[in-house]
Amino acid sequence: MDTTKEINWDELGFNYIKTDFRYISVWKDGKWDNGKLTEDNMLRISEASTALHYGQQCFEGLKAYRTKDGSIQLFRVNRNATRMNDSCRKLLMPEIPEEKFIDACMQVVKANERFVPPYGSGGTLYLRPFMIGVGDNIGVKPAPEYIFSVFCVPVGAYFKGGLAPVNFMISDFDRAAPYGTGQQKVGGNYAASMEPHKIAAERGFADCIYLDPATHTKIEEVGAANFFGITHDNKFITPNSSSILPSITKYSLLELAKDYLHLEVIEGDVYIDEIDQFKEAGACGTAAVITPIGGIEYKGNLHVFYSETEVGPLTRKLYDLLVGIQFGDVEGPEGWIFKVK
Repeated sequence: MDTTKEINWDELGFNYIKTDFRYISVWKDGKWDNGKLTEDNMLRISEASTALHYGQQCFEGLKAYRTKDGSIQLFRVNRNATRMNDSCRKLLMPEIPEEKFIDACMQVVKANERFVPPYGSGGTLYLRPFMIGVGDNIGVKPAPEYIFSVFCVPVGAYFKGGLAPVNFMISDFDRAAPYGTGQQKVGGNYAASMEPHKIAAERGFADCIYLDPATHTKIEEVGAANFFGITHDNKFITPNSSSILPSITKYSLLELAKDYLHLEVIEGDVYIDEIDQFKEAGACGTAAVITPIGGIEYKGNLHVFYSETEVGPLTRKLYDLLVGIQFGDVEGPEGWIFKVK
């Protein structure tokens, strides 16, 4: 039965939907197997797997986009491969050859092509590559075996009702330690964010903003996304820290802000006490692309940037530019787009 006939592409959220195929490959005896597609969405692993007890796992997130002519493309998938291998090295897991990573993503998209939302719906096919340490192991040491897998889920446009600003609050919690795993995309970082997010949501905010764990004076991340601000004299500034995940969206925006909008771009310290230097601000990541920040609450006061209801003009230009490139309506920098054939 074609379950895609039951999907309302315009009403997709960010929820799990079982698609037809996923890719799986096993590392054992010092090497990866060839990998394969499977219809089975269940993993059977040892109860002693390091992923379950010691957090030896990492993951990625990227999207496949349907273009106006009906073709499908991936956005900077090679950067996801690089970032995942950085996470693997940090957690003493085997690296995945870039060509294997990209091929796995391509295979999954092609095998689930009917789940790629149509052009114009705002939807995309979200890919979740991940690696887990498995096998019989009770000591705190690297696993004897690993599973690398990629599955996909059709997801809707992040903004229901259009691009609109939301408010955030400063959290007293830390997302990651200064010399910990903040730069890696590992599950522990996200587990640590659940309680702060719950507190922010209960207070009516979209999420919380984390300050640097060492001094609690500088903005680091906005929930599970990166922060950016545009100053009154048109500088595009993002935080620079060893405990921030290097967002592919953020580095794409840095390049676009400089080369397309001709803004001065800076990666540096963003002190919470100096946020009045920004006329616009936003959070950026794979899921939302850009979330405009209306205001930030800090020490009982709400600092509003451009507006709580209207999107700033430069933020909108960056959003339209990046989304245009991702969906094939705007020609982007060389090497950013990978066609699925």
